[in-house]
Amino acid sequence: MREPTAPAYYDRRAREYDDWYLGHGAWVERDREGFDEELARVCETLFALPPTRSLDVACGTGFLTRHLRGEVTGLDQSSRMLEVAAGRLPHATLVQGDAFALPFPDDAFDRVVSGHFYGHVDARERAAFLREARRVAPELVLVDASREHSPVDDEWSERRLLDGSRWEVYKRYFAPDPLLGELGGGEVLHAGRWFVVVRSPRSAG
Repeated sequence: MREPTAPAYYDRRAREYDDWYLGHGAWVERDREGFDEELARVCETLFALPPTRSLDVACGTGFLTRHLRGEVTGLDQSSRMLEVAAGRLPHATLVQGDAFALPFPDDAFDRVVSGHFYGHVDARERAAFLREARRVAPELVLVDASREHSPVDDEWSERRLLDGSRWEVYKRYFAPDPLLGELGGGEVLHAGRWFVVVRSPRSAG
């Protein structure tokens, strides 16, 4: 089923989503040399951001969100993802909502963060997300998949969940400089084999 941003997919995947980060379940046999060490560096990069009012868009289970310091709000379209996040983020505000029409006023936050969401959306959706992210905060930090470990720039890949359902998910992979080019400029916070992290001010967009 080709519905990469459908809540149904993420609702069904919520209880197994962290298997990807942790190398459990379907990911046990995957060759991911250096993944764990680089993931730790990405988490350290997020923790090193100055504490402030942050909105994590498409926060999922809160796996990355928990490393943000300051006043944190997590938004996701999936109620089941948010249920998992609630157990991990007892001091955060969690909101079920649409990443393309954020339910917050202008400049409600100092920073928007989003991990492994931007690479799943098409050009039309990307424009809507960036417009909304720039509206609610003067700074945007994106964490996503590195082009370095992928033979292609983008693809539709099949995801088979533990409940037996199969989904086709759109996925892009990024080199940091082209990603910053899409955003209008900014700086690279991390560039590795598995992950890229960039920061882009509103003025760049």
